[in-house]
Amino acid sequence: MKITSPIVGEMEVSADRVIDFPSGLPGFENCRQFTLVHTADHDAPRLFLLQCLDDPQVAFTVTTPDILGLNYEFTLSDDDVAALQLGSADDASVLLIVSRGDATAPVRANVMAPLVLNTATRRGLQKIIGKVDASVTLKAIG
Repeated sequence: MKITSPIVGEMEVSADRVIDFPSGLPGFENCRQFTLVHTADHDAPRLFLLQCLDDPQVAFTVTTPDILGLNYEFTLSDDDVAALQLGSADDASVLLIVSRGDATAPVRANVMAPLVLNTATRRGLQKIIGKVDASVTLKAIG
């Protein structure tokens, strides 16, 4: 599949790089297929671009919780596990959508709506969680 992203330009995405979000993302329900792209930002080597394939104008900057110094735990419901077709917890990966107002602003992460990916089936969902269901602790980065 070939797309033209306003961020990364024209790119070819092979079928094995497509991540399916069967329900889309909240506010982007029609965006169901994405791919992860490494950013070219050498100052932020652990940031990725979650590029929508259904609408190339839609993309999110994401990272893993550990790069932000977060120890992040939450529970998936039986429906979440079924939607992800998750057979093993080892196949689950968590990403956080991050944003920054400008180059001098701190990075902000949406910790209340992490993305959960099944790396084996390449299915994902955005888990909306409440404070009761989550444990987030900061650890020193260094």
